[in-house]
Amino acid sequence: MSLKDKLQAQALAEGFAKMGVCRPDAIPQAPERLKAYVDDGRHGQMGWMAERMTWRANPAALWPEARSVIMLAEVYTPDQDPLEILTHRDSAAISVYAQNKDYHDLVKKRLKRVGRWLIEQAEDVEIKVFVDTAPVMEKPLAAAAGLGWQGKHTNLLSRDLGNWFFLGAIFTTLELDPDIAQTDNCGSCTACLDICPTSAFPAPFQLDARRCISYLTIEHKGPVAEDLRERMGNHIYGCDDCLAVCPWNKFAQDATEMRYAARDELRAPKLADLAGLDDAEFRLKFSGSPIKRIGRDRFIRNVLYAIGNSGNPALVAHAQQHLNDPDVAVADAARWAVERLS
Repeated sequence: MSLKDKLQAQALAEGFAKMGVCRPDAIPQAPERLKAYVDDGRHGQMGWMAERMTWRANPAALWPEARSVIMLAEVYTPDQDPLEILTHRDSAAISVYAQNKDYHDLVKKRLKRVGRWLIEQAEDVEIKVFVDTAPVMEKPLAAAAGLGWQGKHTNLLSRDLGNWFFLGAIFTTLELDPDIAQTDNCGSCTACLDICPTSAFPAPFQLDARRCISYLTIEHKGPVAEDLRERMGNHIYGCDDCLAVCPWNKFAQDATEMRYAARDELRAPKLADLAGLDDAEFRLKFSGSPIKRIGRDRFIRNVLYAIGNSGNPALVAHAQQHLNDPDVAVADAARWAVERLS
């Protein structure tokens, strides 16, 4: 058995669902695409995408000593249909990946264990691990490594995993045989494009983050444009719509990491219960969750937009309590919600 085969066996034993390898220079089209994306302003307020663009577009520049990139997939398939919650307008829709522990921490620890195993197998091997927090374009690299292909919604799809999985990367100085990149298998399907509430896809395989609900609820600071608020529905953190309708999910595997399983209180929390959270209560409720990083103010802003979209006049009082909130975006969202429900 080759070292690469043993590595794959070790990765699967650690809980990863799939592994692939590519060269650091396997995405030559990335610099041009990234520059065009940023030049068009489609990254919105995510200034970090424009920063270190050379590193982001060229893994070889990020770490010149790297000879191989090991891409790994970790499944978090939900146990219920994420679209069902959208019909309960007085409850909050939270993206599947954020309904329990922060995947960054879990995946990174798993990557480190695999990396340590690799170091023990060969002399003078160095590694660096990355999980969505460094200037690394995980999706193009994963496609180059044969894990899947980027669908029309720009997320990664797999024949045997669907699209419910996280990505992690191990850069190493070790030479490993690269895998064959997968080709597009979306065909004529446009389900992911058609379901998007905010029309965030200007064309297949293109995303304008400025209209994406995941971006608006997580990354966007300040008030959201009024023409988009109604389209956000009851989404308060992230959005799974384009992922949930993908036909390839019929091949999705069950998640094996129980810490990704939704906490009962986050499956369909009532907007009325969330609207009154102060900063301390917010931090306590979302301790260990990726939701914590957006802070109380942005979270309450999102809840107020959902209240305004609920069609339930009984929630007016929960919006009125924030009319004089010191945060401008929260106060603005409260006024908008009150006007919508009055």
